[in-house]
Amino acid sequence: MSNLAQRQAWMAILAKASLEQLQEKMKRLEPWPEYSFLRPPEIGLTKVRGRSGGTGEIFHLGEMTLTRCVIKLDYEPMITGFGYVGGRSHLHAELAALADALMQHDDWCERVQKIVIEPLQAEAIRQQEIKRSQTASTQVNFFTLVRGE
Repeated sequence: MSNLAQRQAWMAILAKASLEQLQEKMKRLEPWPEYSFLRPPEIGLTKVRGRSGGTGEIFHLGEMTLTRCVIKLDYEPMITGFGYVGGRSHLHAELAALADALMQHDDWCERVQKIVIEPLQAEAIRQQEIKRSQTASTQVNFFTLVRGE
C-alpha cells in the first residue's frame, strides 16, 4: 500500500470514529507535543454526490456539514495534520488533525498506530459485522408458487 493510500486509510478511520472513541484513544497518548493551528476548526458545507444504482450516472444528492482543521507540529521539519469530519465537532476535527500529524512523525507513528488507529479500525469492523448480522436476520426471501394446471 502506498504512503498516500495508507494516509487516506487512517484519515478515514479518524473521521468515521465517534468523538468519544477518538478522545479516549488520544488521551492514552498524552502528553502530546506542542502544536499550533494553520487553520483553526471551521464549519462549512460540502456537496454530496451519488450514482444511480451505485454504478450509473452521477447526480447531486445534497449537502452535508463538514468541519475541517489543519495543525502544525512544533517540530523541524514542519509536519502538518489535516482533519475533515462530518458534522459540527471542532474537537473531533482537531484531534483527527493531531493524530494525522503524529502518524507522519517517525517518533510517534508506531504508538499512534497501535493505540489509536488499530483499535478504532477494529471497532469499525466490529460495528459493520453487527449491522450485517442484524440486517441478515430481517432478510425475507420471496418465492413464487406456480399453480398446477
